[in-house]
Amino acid sequence: MGSDPCHHCIRLRPLSDEAAVEILDFLQVFTTEFEIRYGDQIRRYYDERSRHNIVQTHPVRATDDPPF
Repeated sequence: MGSDPCHHCIRLRPLSDEAAVEILDFLQVFTTEFEIRYGDQIRRYYDERSRHNIVQTHPVRATDDPPF
């Protein structure tokens, strides 16, 4: 790893204010449309993983077995 804190970032060229705003607007519209189109799949992906993390993998101790 380099000393640059953003060593993995894409190097972007300078833009005019107008170009920056137009690109941002495009990305926001694209992201919204992407989420509308693929939102169910994205939610399903994260739901399956969160359920997997919640499921206990260790058996529960018997209630008549004191912890000490």
